[in-house]
Amino acid sequence: MEASPLIALPIVLALEPVAGAAPRATFSRDEADELAALVAADLHTLLPQVAQARLALAGALFDPVELLRPGFPVWATLDELGRRVPRASVEQVVALGSHEGRMPAQPLEPAPQFAGGPMRLLPMSLLAPETLAEELAEQVEVQLVGRGEAGARTADWLMRTLDVQLEHARYLSRNDMMALTCVQYEHVNLAPLWSLLETALLTPYRSEEVLSTRGLALRYEGGRVLAQSPAAWLAAQGSDATERAHGFAGIVFELRQYAALLDAHALPLRLQSAPDDEGEAGWLLEPLATADPAGDTPQLYAHEAPGLGVVAVTVAQRGEGGRARVLAHGYPLQPQGLGPLLAALATRYGSAAELQAPGRIVLDEHGRLAAPAVPLH
Repeated sequence: MEASPLIALPIVLALEPVAGAAPRATFSRDEADELAALVAADLHTLLPQVAQARLALAGALFDPVELLRPGFPVWATLDELGRRVPRASVEQVVALGSHEGRMPAQPLEPAPQFAGGPMRLLPMSLLAPETLAEELAEQVEVQLVGRGEAGARTADWLMRTLDVQLEHARYLSRNDMMALTCVQYEHVNLAPLWSLLETALLTPYRSEEVLSTRGLALRYEGGRVLAQSPAAWLAAQGSDATERAHGFAGIVFELRQYAALLDAHALPLRLQSAPDDEGEAGWLLEPLATADPAGDTPQLYAHEAPGLGVVAVTVAQRGEGGRARVLAHGYPLQPQGLGPLLAALATRYGSAAELQAPGRIVLDEHGRLAAPAVPLH
């Protein structure tokens, strides 16, 4: 008779180092074994039913953004490796640590750029038989949030092994961790972003539409987030040119915040007006028209805002009478994205390599994003 499948119940051990402390990212195989034994003892005290389950633990410390990604790849990998243990008995501990500086699978490798975060999370799963899983899942949600402080021996071992002081070390369910992340995003006026992310994590087959705090429309669908073009947002604003330019800079700043976090959560971002392949993590491109072979060589114009640098790049081509016709707008989402954006625009439109900089956000007589009416040369 085939053994019943093991149901994965994801949890974390959340560590809060003292300010300024940066623990190393992974534990060796031997260290992971020691830690797993301590964790198993803690969980047995909190959840006696754990004795009938298998504990799978990854000896690595992650930032929340690395764990909260579509498909939960860290847990998916951990669960797969944990299930590979022969099933003569589920009452086992599976500890995965690093060997010669490497974890046994790429998704279990923490990314260096997130190593300095204020909370470090060690992922684990309880792999329970179907007959136990529902009851154990309920207890995980009830007991960990109320009584989940790590045991004194576990906390002491972590501080000695990592050579850091910890403010807290506590167990959380994945749902607890998601709720905590939601509160953090709400605190910095990014609640709409959490709505998109929560849909991508829990119901990726659905779509979700939100407005950012400043009024930019965003939609999750098909595994990506589609943002309203900043130029389209600008076209719907009031008539005062100074306020429009200031608002446009604010919208691009907000879009950059969203882009950075969506990239960290491995959610692609594109523009609603150009959803297919028009951009990368560091920039977005909004095509509007094709170049006229009879016109002048297209030029690149920078739109700049104080404190933000180049917030947009407009490709324009001058034709008969010297009037500029806008071909595209590009949006650098991070400083290192400007160079690749300019290269993509030059390749696509055959524009001159030089970026002309009027030193401000240029609007036409209708208040739309534009090129200067008079050539800068």
